[in-house]
Amino acid sequence: QVQLVESGGGLVQAGDSLRLSCTASGRTFGSRGMGWFRQAPGKAREFVASISGGGGTRNYAASVNGRSTISRDNAKNTVYLQMNSLEPEDTAVYYCARAQGIFSVDSETQYADWGRGTQVTVSG
Repeated sequence: QVQLVESGGGLVQAGDSLRLSCTASGRTFGSRGMGWFRQAPGKAREFVASISGGGGTRNYAASVNGRSTISRDNAKNTVYLQMNSLEPEDTAVYYCARAQGIFSVDSETQYADWGRGTQVTVSG
């Protein structure tokens, strides 16, 4: 089984940028799709971004599209989420996950492995 560990979260001001990282251990990413999700206080977990195993396909939630970029380095078993122009509404715990297949998918049910999350807090 793969272990996923997120890092890079923190407290920032509106308009700032952050880059989240997720590194796998135990097993490599392989050719699996990877995704980022987030959960704000009192809300359900929601899709943020995903990337296919080869990196050629990327999908974004409308709320972050144009402000965020997902990328991956398979040699380092790491996936990244660059977030720019952060807004207070981006405040949440951010989770990375490894998909069951190779595709870029936005449904939680398609993900088999999850990290424990990293907190992002954006002050207004």
